[in-house]
Amino acid sequence: MSTWLLAGALGLALMPGLAAAQGGKSASSAERHIAWQELVPPGWNPTEILKEKFNDPQLPMLSDDNPKVQALMDEMRKLWDTAPVNPAMDGVRGRIPGYVVPLEDGRAGLKSFLLVPYYGACIHTPPPPANQIIHITLDKPVKGYQTMDTVWVHGTLRTERAQSEMGASAYRIHATRVTPYERRTPEAAP
Repeated sequence: MSTWLLAGALGLALMPGLAAAQGGKSASSAERHIAWQELVPPGWNPTEILKEKFNDPQLPMLSDDNPKVQALMDEMRKLWDTAPVNPAMDGVRGRIPGYVVPLEDGRAGLKSFLLVPYYGACIHTPPPPANQIIHITLDKPVKGYQTMDTVWVHGTLRTERAQSEMGASAYRIHATRVTPYERRTPEAAP
């Protein structure tokens, strides 16, 4: 059976990745750490929604091109692409760690990208739910970042859906700053 279908059935959608990397308030009381789990509205669990459909004991033996598997993958993709946002997070100013999936990259640097919570999302695995993808835009391109680099993104989180060739996002941050990810607090970074 399809690897990504199994991953989705097992809850890859809410895989924490860097979500627990740092908690609490930053040195600046106006900026706080945003955890990936906060982007998921309370009570929304895609694994529970699809659980009954994945209980078919023959499903693991079916090939990816089986119509039943294709129908389940299509249903799961639709569920993930329309994943609801947490309205309480709209307008939150802070920082969030994640992995870079470039969208607009040129000689001047990276102008926009998707921020995702775990390595390989949108690249080596299917995109996570839209409420686990943030579309990052910048006024000035930033240099030195590549696919799957780990960064801190600083700015104000907005609930805004967008579609790209790499996946559907349900949030946007117009970044005020992008810094390399370090386990220590990002305030120490320039």
